[in-house]
Order: sequence, then structure tokens, then C-alpha cells
Amino acid sequence: MLTRFLIVTVIWLLVDLYVFQAVKTVLSGMNSTTSSIILWAYWIVDITLILIILYLGATGKFSHGPNKNFNWIMGAMIIILVPKLVVTPFLLIEDIARFVQGTYSFIVTKMNGITKQGNFLPERRKFVSIVGLSIASIPFIGTLYGVVKGKYDYRVHRVKLAFKDLPEAFHGFTITQLSDIHSGSFDDPIAVQRGIDIAKSQKSDLMVFTGDLVNNHAEEMNDWIEHFSQLTAPYGSYSILGNHDYGDYIPWPSEEAKAQNLENLKKVHEKIGFKLLLNEHLHIEKDGEKMALIGVENWGKKGFVKHGDLNKATENLEDDLFKILLSHDPSHWDAVTLDHDKHIHLTLSGHTHGMQFGIEIPGFKWSPSKYIYPQWAGAYEKKGKYIYVNRGFGFLGFPGRVGIMPEITVIELVKA
Repeated sequence: MLTRFLIVTVIWLLVDLYVFQAVKTVLSGMNSTTSSIILWAYWIVDITLILIILYLGATGKFSHGPNKNFNWIMGAMIIILVPKLVVTPFLLIEDIARFVQGTYSFIVTKMNGITKQGNFLPERRKFVSIVGLSIASIPFIGTLYGVVKGKYDYRVHRVKLAFKDLPEAFHGFTITQLSDIHSGSFDDPIAVQRGIDIAKSQKSDLMVFTGDLVNNHAEEMNDWIEHFSQLTAPYGSYSILGNHDYGDYIPWPSEEAKAQNLENLKKVHEKIGFKLLLNEHLHIEKDGEKMALIGVENWGKKGFVKHGDLNKATENLEDDLFKILLSHDPSHWDAVTLDHDKHIHLTLSGHTHGMQFGIEIPGFKWSPSKYIYPQWAGAYEKKGKYIYVNRGFGFLGFPGRVGIMPEITVIELVKA
């Protein structure tokens, strides 16, 4: 762990030194006192943060898993480092041009027998540094906004999904989905309550939650039970576990303590009024007709736990029923659900958060998450079956959201 932090620190310092040249170039000609203050501040902020990160890495504090302090340190690092990485290509291109120009000038002067004094390379152009730093201000401002406001900028995503074999009674049936609450990261009760009020105002028939109630500890929900217990619906509120709910990302004094934490978390679901589905199913009845709601424990690829058992969850389930599956990790859909013996009409997932970073404009969406998960945000269809991936209600690691805002999903089922 410490070795990785040292490598990151070395890279960080190299980027710092490089960008520092651009800052000095832009400040040239400015009042010397003002210039000195800015240059000193440049290094004081960075060195302080680097020392904090190295200290936490050396003392093993990061092994305690994601928490508010961890989130804020990661946020500060991203706010400071990302803009500098944006500037770097501009400086690199300029330096290549300076090197070519300097080499050409050196050869010409030598051929003419002229001895040239001074620096081999031409001076940096102030214009290039100003352009690079100006462009870098865009991700700086965007990231800063994401930390200050974006993480609680809740958006309602409405989607209407049509199925030929949907029971008539469920035509127009609505489902509100929340996912990835990560209550251990919350730091603003008023903002969280605003998100809950938005979810309540949808007045959906069914309320579902698709995993990751906490970061690590069940007690992270202690201050939020009253808030989330307000999420009720006429046909019930149901939930499943996500990968973070098992407490796998922190050390425990014993396996018994870890197991007890999971049991405590299951009781939290009960306290907030969620019926926790653990590889099982039940029936939702309306006007004499039924559909099945299935819930599996977490099943994920790439090292994530595989406690989910779709065979067990669908045991003795009637084939002709319309079926909705709650499964935290969307990779479960391609790997297991699509070709399962039971026809699962709709899967509801979360997990990706859309990496809390990306671009979403009408007709276009992008996030680095797409290179890891084929289904990472929104609705997808294959073989006449659908999956909807919620972008997450909370946040983790980076205490903000840039472009990919926290989501409250409202799905309306219609008969084709």
C-alpha cells in the first residue's frame, strides 16, 4: 500500500513541477509580492495534502475503508491534480516545439561558426501557458461544483417500458428505484431529506432499493433511519444487499464481529420499512393478477462477491408470471440473468454510480464507467428483456458528482 502511495506521490510532484513552470510564466511581470504569495501557496497546498496522504498510507488509516475523511482527501486530491493533468499536454507540446526550435537554431549557429550564449531552449510563450491554465480552469470549476453542490443535485429519471405479457392490472404500474445510498458518506441532513422528499413525491406504487445502504458499518445508518423510513409505497418497499453491505473492505477484530455487523444491517432494513430479499421471491398482487418480485444478494465480476443465487431465488416460481429482479451489480445480467431458465422481464441494478463523473446531454451520455460495465446507466434491452441501471443516490470515494448526478428512478410499466 505504501509503495503505491509513494509512486503516486512521485508522479504528482513531477506534474507539479511541470505545471509550476506555466504558473511562473503567467505570473511574470506581475507585482513581485503578489507573485511570491501565489507561488508559495501553490506549493504549500500541494505539499500539505501529499504529506497527509503519505501519513494515512503509512499508518494504515486508508485500510479502514471509505469514510467522510477519506472522501474529502480524495476530493481535494482530484480538485488539485486533475486540472494540472489537463495543462500538461499543452506544456508538453510547447516543449517539443521549443526543443525542435532550439536544436535547429543551435545547428545553424554552429554551421555559421557563431557561438551563442544563454539558454539552449527559447523562452516559454506566455500565451500557451495562459491558454492551458484557462482550459484547466474548466475541470477545476466543474469538480469544485460537483463537491459543493453536485453530490446532492438529485435528478428524477423517468422511463416507460412496454411488455407484451404484462398483466393488464399492472398497465401504468409505477416503481421508484433508489440505489447506492452509501449513508456513511452523507454530511448534509437537509440535502438528503430533500432527495427523500423528491422520491416520496413521485407517489409510485412500489418502492425498491438495489443495494449498498452503507459503506462498511451498519451503524452508519443510525442518523438516517428516520429519514429513509419515510419511503413507503402502496404495494410495499423492498430491498437487496450490495457489495459494500457485507463489510468486506475493512478489517474486523473477528469473523464473528463481521457477521454481527451484517445481521445488524439486516435489522436496519427492517427498521426503515424495507423488506430485504435474500435470494428469494414474492408476489405482488393487483386486481386479482400477480407478478413476481425477485431479490438476489450481490453477484459481481472482477473480484466482487458472488453471494447471489438466482436459481434459489426463483425456485418453485411459476414460469408464466411477469418477473422483476433486483440485482445490485449489472454484470449479473449478461453473465447469468439473460439466459436463465426463468424469463426475467426486467432487472433493476445500481453499483456503477456512473463513476460519479461524465457527460449527459440530450442524445449523448459518456462516462469512464462504460469501459468497465456495458450497462452502466439507464435502460438497456436484449432478447426482449430489459435492465435499468440506477446512477446511485449517494456517493463514495470522491465526495461529489460531475455530470452524472444522483438519481431517483421512476419506471412505468405498460402493456405493449
